[in-house]
Amino acid sequence: MARSLQLAALGQYSTAPNPAVGCVLLDAGGAVAGEGWHRRAGEPHAEVHALQVAAGRARGGTAYVTLEPCSHHGRTPPCADALIAAGLRRVVTAMQDPDPRVAGQGISRLRHAGIETVVGLMAREATELNRGFIARMARGLPWVTVKLGMSADGRIALADGSSQWITAAAARADVQRLRARASAVLSGIGTVLMDDPALTVRGATLETHGREPLRVVFDAKGRLPTQSKLATDGKSTLVFTAAGAAPAQQSPPQATHAQVNRGDASGPLRTEAIATDDSGRIDIAAALRRLAELECNEVLVEAGPRLAGSFVASGLVDEIVLYVAPTLLGDTAQPAFVLPQPLRALGERARFTYHDVRQVGPDLRVTLRPLES
Repeated sequence: MARSLQLAALGQYSTAPNPAVGCVLLDAGGAVAGEGWHRRAGEPHAEVHALQVAAGRARGGTAYVTLEPCSHHGRTPPCADALIAAGLRRVVTAMQDPDPRVAGQGISRLRHAGIETVVGLMAREATELNRGFIARMARGLPWVTVKLGMSADGRIALADGSSQWITAAAARADVQRLRARASAVLSGIGTVLMDDPALTVRGATLETHGREPLRVVFDAKGRLPTQSKLATDGKSTLVFTAAGAAPAQQSPPQATHAQVNRGDASGPLRTEAIATDDSGRIDIAAALRRLAELECNEVLVEAGPRLAGSFVASGLVDEIVLYVAPTLLGDTAQPAFVLPQPLRALGERARFTYHDVRQVGPDLRVTLRPLES
């Protein structure tokens, strides 16, 4: 199963909106007969690749699969049927598929065919690998990561907004990996007006993975400049505005799911009205639900302190990734998070746990997750 998970991880940058899945087949004597992994949505699944490699040598053997074999006809035929036809004796899966089209039916089909099944081996690792897909299927929302680069005293920019560069080149290169994994990179209009970001995957990461996420902008009042990078580079950008706001540029017809999730760079700039909260700001929950409808598994938030603080206050953040530079900017510099409402007591604070801490070049990458998760 550990090897199956290694194989599955090879697809984590390319399979969205599908999950990343790996499979190892053993023959009747316990020797490896075939391996496979799901490479891209619309292409054969991991089990099919492994069966092709095995070429019949897995009959009477065991399959180790990181996710329950599918039981429905989607872009490809059911993998459960392929395993049954291959004459497997036993199938071990890390976890049940949360997709309601499967949700135990693949396991049931295997059992009815007389195949011994085991579910739950290395489930934690499998869940981590497909956290975005699982979140979207289980709760109708993508996995949300908020990323910030900051000084050791928690400041992200000088008072005038200057922030290039607080962190070093290694940390900035590591951010490209986060973008490549995400289905969408989200920012606010304040950051766009200040920095004119491209929010693209660049350098060696793009060369390796060849995938760019959808760019998403919260722009309640329709202020996105028509000459900004997001509006002119021809890559896929979705602008959420308030109903009645005049967008800077009217949108052509909506991009397809393939454009949104597989990183095609041909998607146009388009705007979409969405619900707002009592203060007239884009409703975070509504926006995330819409991105889930567009089959976005993971959303990376790269925004200023106010939008970052609003995400934290919403309770919809699954992870915070902080790149911390060994430098101090002082109390006049901008803080990392500005919460919509000041805390009245310490008991109201958002509490997190350290999920991972490691050095990236001269900086630290600190990954926080909500304490309750």
